[in-house]
Amino acid sequence: MKIAFKPVMLALLLAGCAAGPAYHKPEIAAPAYKEAGDWKIAEPQDMHGNWYEIYQDAALNALVAQIEISNQNVLAAAAQYRQAQALLGIAQASDRPTLNADLSASRAQGVSTNGTATGAVHNTLRPSVSASWEADVWGRIGRNTEANAAQAQASNADLQAARLSAQGMLVQSYIQLRANDAQQQLLAQTISAYERSLQITRNRYVAGVAGKVDVAQAETQLKSTQAQRIELGVARAQLEHAIAVLVGQAPANFKLKVANGLPALPKLSSALASTLLERRPDIAAAERRMAAANAQIGVAQAAYYPALTFNGSGGYQNASLAQLFSLPSRFWSLGADLALNLYDGGARSAQKEAAIALYDKSVASYRQTVLAGFQEVEDNLAALHQLEAEALVQQTAEKSAAEALTLTENQYQAGMVSYLNVVSAQAAALAAQRSSLDIESRRLLASAALLRALGGNW
Repeated sequence: MKIAFKPVMLALLLAGCAAGPAYHKPEIAAPAYKEAGDWKIAEPQDMHGNWYEIYQDAALNALVAQIEISNQNVLAAAAQYRQAQALLGIAQASDRPTLNADLSASRAQGVSTNGTATGAVHNTLRPSVSASWEADVWGRIGRNTEANAAQAQASNADLQAARLSAQGMLVQSYIQLRANDAQQQLLAQTISAYERSLQITRNRYVAGVAGKVDVAQAETQLKSTQAQRIELGVARAQLEHAIAVLVGQAPANFKLKVANGLPALPKLSSALASTLLERRPDIAAAERRMAAANAQIGVAQAAYYPALTFNGSGGYQNASLAQLFSLPSRFWSLGADLALNLYDGGARSAQKEAAIALYDKSVASYRQTVLAGFQEVEDNLAALHQLEAEALVQQTAEKSAAEALTLTENQYQAGMVSYLNVVSAQAAALAAQRSSLDIESRRLLASAALLRALGGNW
């Protein structure tokens, strides 16, 4: 039995055969974290809620909530995502038939060769409907839709990345501001102590027990500490301005109250996720752009093959409105068009090479993004481990500096040492206290950076 296939039927059977390579996500083995130590590898369900809520700070939570509605970078990313979704809709529409309606009316009279009118005046009414559809024989339309779908997914990941970036910057800026407040409170307490020391030294000078140099040294110590506190005020103002911009407010209209102490350092023993490649939005965006670039190779490849388009039209045409929709006035047509570009000067070949190069670039960008993600995790794990050890040593140093100050002040009262010893002991004690605060704030910043590096919400 012999079966004959018409060209149109064969084209329909071939429809959906996609040109270009099939997409395969590059395999990247997730390495064991060198700096993880005895940290437990967590599962995604180990954390619930928003990642920044781990600091248990109501003011911070309220500020981060404003990012979604007021941060301009996040709003721009959201608009870009909507645009990508619209472009996907346009690409999807290319695979569907187009239907057009037309209504025309004309009035004409013939003209002879010498330019004089001949014959009667004719009225023509012509309502018609036409349709066309391109069969996606080689998968060009499908590949283009695939590329736009991947781009839309990448744009969505960009939105998540913008949100996470703004949240991370806000959390870290807030921690720095709280650390600044704690440093200012420490300096305020130190200034009060130095003022008492200056008054005592002045009294001793009046009594002839201390020299003028002791008073000068005490006053120098006091003024230097007051200057340090003013300098912290400059940094606090800048941090407050940065937070204002992050929450979409003008710095002039934004004010944060001075807070007491630092947020509690969260326990992150279970915060190390094993699914970094799936959870970081920047990695997800890079992977989706890689998929889009791969689909574009198929689009370029399909340009070598002929395009098959089916067209149809029908309607009525008559000079009389009363007889317009009668059977003799009806017309229709059906047809197919097979078009192939025979020569383009090498444009299609260049377009394909460009698409392949773009894919290779996207693969390299994806791998680099993954490597950068692992580096961020390692960096902050190392910082947390080292700062924890440093904090223990610094606590001992702070305690020793406080004891040394007490002993030196007693010795000065007994006339055994000069006031310069007191000044040195005071400076050492203050430096030790400030170092302790600095280490604690750096541990908080490292914890926030680690949570951000792990992708934020799980």
